[in-house]
Amino acid sequence: MKAFFSKLSQAVMLPIALLPAAGIMLGLGGSFTNQSMIDAYNIGILQDGTLLNSFLQVMTAAGGIVFANLPLMFALAIAIGFARAEKGAAALAATISYLVMNVAIAKTLSVAGMVDTTNNTVVLMGNHYAGVLADVLGIQNTLSMGVFGGLIAGGITVILHNKYHDVKLPEFLGFFGGARFVPIVSAFSALFYGIALVFVWPYIGAAFGSIGATLGEMTASGHGYIASFIFGIIERALIPVGLHHVFYLPLWQTEIGGTAEIAGQVYKGTQNIFFGSLANGDYSQFSSTNFMTGKFPFMMFGLPAAAYAMYTLADKENKKEVGGLLFSVALTAFLTGITEPIEFTFLFLSAPLYYFIHVPLAGLSFMIMDLLNVKVGMTFSGGFIDFALFGMLPGLTGTENHWYYIPLLGLIYGPVYFLLFRWFIVKFDIKTPGRKGSAVAVVRKKDYQEAKAGGADDSQVDEMIEALGGKDNIVDVDACITRLRITVKDGDLVKDNKYWTENLGAKGLVKVGGTGIQAIYGAQAAGFKAQINSKLGK
Repeated sequence: MKAFFSKLSQAVMLPIALLPAAGIMLGLGGSFTNQSMIDAYNIGILQDGTLLNSFLQVMTAAGGIVFANLPLMFALAIAIGFARAEKGAAALAATISYLVMNVAIAKTLSVAGMVDTTNNTVVLMGNHYAGVLADVLGIQNTLSMGVFGGLIAGGITVILHNKYHDVKLPEFLGFFGGARFVPIVSAFSALFYGIALVFVWPYIGAAFGSIGATLGEMTASGHGYIASFIFGIIERALIPVGLHHVFYLPLWQTEIGGTAEIAGQVYKGTQNIFFGSLANGDYSQFSSTNFMTGKFPFMMFGLPAAAYAMYTLADKENKKEVGGLLFSVALTAFLTGITEPIEFTFLFLSAPLYYFIHVPLAGLSFMIMDLLNVKVGMTFSGGFIDFALFGMLPGLTGTENHWYYIPLLGLIYGPVYFLLFRWFIVKFDIKTPGRKGSAVAVVRKKDYQEAKAGGADDSQVDEMIEALGGKDNIVDVDACITRLRITVKDGDLVKDNKYWTENLGAKGLVKVGGTGIQAIYGAQAAGFKAQINSKLGK
């Protein structure tokens, strides 16, 4: 089960990786076409009808189309991520399945007379279900399933793909065999589970909606900070096993995170609500950010301060080299919100330092941001880039999002992290990088230079394959933003964490179940994936 969810987390990173680019287009386009901002600063070249305003409106629409079609992208991602071979054919089949599923749903609702157009509801067993209808890729009045629809279509497709991608048909049907058979069988199956979903999903959608309503009621009654605190604790606690994406994605992308009507359109999930607000200038809905904003203080200020604490405790002769490495991971956390390099630096040295100090502080950050009514969204993480685009920029152009509390809390969080980390490291004699004879580098200097030049040399890639138990032991190699995610036949043949950190430049190694391996390399992970797969002939 751990291995499955780890693979799922890895697969969904493909569409998530698109969000920063789309978010930048939405952030710039939405903010600079905001009429209140244009009037406040009397910016003539941004007035409606000017060339620049028209371009920015196009930019906003271009960013919005990515968020509007995330379900299809998730269907593709699941198919690509879980397909064992012929990944392109799997992606095509998933696209067909998603379209056929939605057409089957829409037509079944229509011919069965289950759509009440007066109230825009679905009528099932005499009950009216509101908020479950949507238009998807030109298909009108299908069910609004959000990313779950993509996950369903992609999941069923990849099961069929892995079973039939090498099927052999009779000679007279030979042309339709192998990978060509998968889109055919996927389309027929989508027809039937699409019809079945008509009679199942309204109940599921109502259940999810009740969860979102409960969270909304907690927030409205002044108790939303409890939900925010719990979210922050769980989200950070799941980082070591790489399952945090599976946890937060439903809150960000489905009605579990709440719903809101903006400019006549219903948005579901905290992230969709936020970007819908940004694109339409309806800033009253910025209240949807309590499962996002809490990341900024500890990612931009807390963890860089923790890195500085480790630097101050390094041996004098090691400070220069350790300082350069810790500065790079601290800067990465500050700018982009990619914190796993620094988090894994101390997680594998002292799990209590991670779980008993860092995780509670992260939960408190979410709670405090909620108590201070700070409403800043993000694309995928809480770095300065997202803070500037989705916090400072809207705030400086008339939005009451209280963005300024983030750096103010950061001025407190920085010293708190620094002092607590120094105290804990000294008190329990933790051998952080370069301290008391411990490894001088978080990443070997050679590896860092090679990563800047475009990757590792052949000998290191060969070492990595050997450390995974050899070519015959490797089933699949993939990567997310910071981790190599490998499936092996026998996890016992894989070298231990110490070997990977001291000899292969990894920041840590996590074994998930008996066959799942995660090697944490930071931004180098994607490059290593390509090099290993090239060696394996994949």
